[in-house]
Amino acid sequence: MNIACPTCKKPSAPRAENKAFPFCCERCRLIDLGAWLSESYRVPVGPDETERDGVTEDEAAGLVRGSGDLPN
Repeated sequence: MNIACPTCKKPSAPRAENKAFPFCCERCRLIDLGAWLSESYRVPVGPDETERDGVTEDEAAGLVRGSGDLPN
């Protein structure tokens, strides 16, 4: 059973015949990888997940510039 390539929508050969599965070819696989690496694709985050205990994820990761102290 062939499935459509996620990148170009052309038919993709089965895994046994295609090293790039589920993509139709290596080129489409690399295009998809590039989209992830350039952050074109994003996993949605709900409002409850962006802030925990009054500290944003950026502050917790030390990515926010400031005094360096996290709020209590």
